[in-house]
Amino acid sequence: MKEKWTFIDSGNCDPYYNMALDEALLEWHSEGKIPPTIRFYGWNPATLSIGYFQKAEKEIDFDMVKKHNLGFVRRPTGGRGVLHEHELTYSVIVSEEHPDMPKTVTEAYRVISQGLLEGFKLLGLDAYFAVPKTEEEKNSLKNPRSSVCFDAPSWYELVVEGRKIAGSAQTRQKGVILQHGSILLDLDEDKLFSVFKYPSDRVKERMQRAFREKAVAINAIAGRTIGLEEAKEAFQKGFELGLTIELEPYTLTAEERKYVEHLAKTKYASDEWNFRR
Repeated sequence: MKEKWTFIDSGNCDPYYNMALDEALLEWHSEGKIPPTIRFYGWNPATLSIGYFQKAEKEIDFDMVKKHNLGFVRRPTGGRGVLHEHELTYSVIVSEEHPDMPKTVTEAYRVISQGLLEGFKLLGLDAYFAVPKTEEEKNSLKNPRSSVCFDAPSWYELVVEGRKIAGSAQTRQKGVILQHGSILLDLDEDKLFSVFKYPSDRVKERMQRAFREKAVAINAIAGRTIGLEEAKEAFQKGFELGLTIELEPYTLTAEERKYVEHLAKTKYASDEWNFRR
């Protein structure tokens, strides 16, 4: 018998609601109210999210964020800046005590990301996990210089043709793992690089060049255009295959939605949360 997990496709939501729902799912799972859950979502408006530990004012050019009409939110997870635009965003909520979940973040990341790996394969992409081999590679991961998330292939990064194709981050709270990340369908690289601050134009150009060699969106290498619906289908199946589970669709009740909206407004929409570092 395959274990049954909950599946939520919440569609496009505003940035505060998106982060609040991930937190609420973590909370509800820790309280035993819902089974392990996989959620798909999008962003309206397109949004720049930053990692929990980033310094917003220091790293982000807010004039450009405004100019592009982007939303802005701080994630509860680590990692660096991500432009959520042409992508499928996913989150996985599962207990640390789950029998299939390894104790270390890195290993748990690999197990959960197996679902992504299978999804990419279903789309016809030859994805694999890149594991740092040399000491130098390992050390460079501990010292990320760039503000841009897709710049740094971390442990067990998912790559296609040597380039990073999904960026994920993880947090553990209340005995629960929350891993969420971006599956890039397309990428507006100039827009992404315009919203960060750099010491000089030269540094910016150098970083953008390096980024291009390291990261890629699905449609840049698929040889055809993969739309959102096709991607959703592939990754929903991918998670079922990769985690040996069965996903059961779930829609939030009015009461649950109200709770998430309240959390969004009081926490994730607040300047105190978004600019506190």
